[in-house]
Amino acid sequence: MKVDIFFKGRSILYKEQGEAQLLKFAEALLEYGKPEQMPRLEGKRMMMLIAPKK
Repeated sequence: MKVDIFFKGRSILYKEQGEAQLLKFAEALLEYGKPEQMPRLEGKRMMMLIAPKK
C-alpha cells in the first residue's frame, strides 16, 4: 500500500508533523502489514510504502 501526504503552500514547513502522522498510521496497521519504506519527502509529497503480512 502506498500512503502519501501532499503539502500545499506553506504547509511544507510542518514536514515533521507529516512524518509523525505517517508513522502513527503505520503503527496502527502493524497487525496487517509492516513498513517497507519509511516516510520520505519527494517535492511536496511525503510517501511511505507498507507491505502486507504473509
